[in-house]
Amino acid sequence: MPAIPPSALVPRTTAVPALGGDATDFTEAWLRNRRLSEHTRDAYRRDVAGWLAWCAQRSVEPLAVSFLDVNAYARDLESTVDTRSGRPVAASTVARKLSALSSWYDFLVKLRALDANPVSGADRPRLNRDHSATVGLAPDEVDALLAAADTATGPTAARNRAAVALLADLGLRVGELVSLDITDLGHERGHRSVRFVGKGGRPRRRALTPSTTYAVDAYLTDRAVTARVRLDELTGPLLVTATGGRLDRHAVFRLVRRLARDAGIPAWSKLSPHSLRHAFATTARSEGVPLEDVQDAMGHADPRTTRRYDRDRHNLDRDPAYAIWAARARRRT
Repeated sequence: MPAIPPSALVPRTTAVPALGGDATDFTEAWLRNRRLSEHTRDAYRRDVAGWLAWCAQRSVEPLAVSFLDVNAYARDLESTVDTRSGRPVAASTVARKLSALSSWYDFLVKLRALDANPVSGADRPRLNRDHSATVGLAPDEVDALLAAADTATGPTAARNRAAVALLADLGLRVGELVSLDITDLGHERGHRSVRFVGKGGRPRRRALTPSTTYAVDAYLTDRAVTARVRLDELTGPLLVTATGGRLDRHAVFRLVRRLARDAGIPAWSKLSPHSLRHAFATTARSEGVPLEDVQDAMGHADPRTTRRYDRDRHNLDRDPAYAIWAARARRRT
C-alpha cells in the first residue's frame, strides 16, 4: 500500500469538539455500558489509550479523524514488533484493537459526540478464520501434564491440581478459572457443578467430572486444615495464593508451562492455558460429542469458532463419505 501523505490524513474544514481531558471519562462510560469481563475491560482500555496516544503524538483530534487516520494507525500497528515474540504484531491483535475502537466510536456516535464512526470505513486485516495460533496438545500430552500435577509436591500442589483439572476437563478460559469463587460450586440434579459468568457477561453452568471434583475437594479440604476452619467456613476466591489473594492469570500461565516442562512436552515454552481449551474441544469432537454440545460447553456464540478449536476437524477418518458408503453397503446386503 503506498504511503499516505500526512496532509491527506486530517483534512479539517470545520471546527469539531475536542475530547481533551474527558477521554478517560468517555472510555469508562463506554466500558460500564458493556457486559465485559474485567480482563476484557482492561484490554479495551489499553486499546483506546493506545489510539489516543497515537493521535496525540500526531496532533490529531480523535473526534475529527477519518478512516484514513484509522488506516494509518493500523499500518503502524502492523509494522510494530512485539517485544515478547520478536515478530510483527499479529493480524488478530490489530483486528481486535480496531474492533475495540469501532465499539468506542459507536458509543460516541450514540452520544452525538460525532456523526459517524470512522472505523467503519477502515481497511481491517483479513483473518484466516480457520486458523488459530494457539499451540495445541495431544490427548496423551494432556494426560502427561495432569500426571505431572498429580506427582508434584509442596504447599501449592493441591491447588495446582485443582486448577489444571478445571482447565483440562472443562476447557475453561483462564479468565473464567481465576474468577471462580467458592460459592460458585454447587450440586444440581445429581451433578457437582460450577456456575460463573462467561465471555460477554453470559451466565454459564458446567458439570464437574469425578476427577475434577476429587481434585477440588482435596484442595479445599487441605486449605481448610491450613486455615484451621471448617470446610463450610471457607469463603472468597476458589483458587488463592499463599497469602490468600486471588490467583491471577499470569500465575496460571506459568503453572501450565512449568507442568508441561516437567512432563517432558517438547513445546512447553509455547503453551498456555488456552492450549488446554483447544485440547478439550478437539478431544470432545473426536470422541463423538456433537458440535452444538461442545459449542455450548465452551460458551461460543458461533459454531464456526468451536470448529476452529477442533484441531482434528480435517482428519480424513471423519470424512462423511465413509458414512454414506457404509449406509449404501448395508442397503445392498
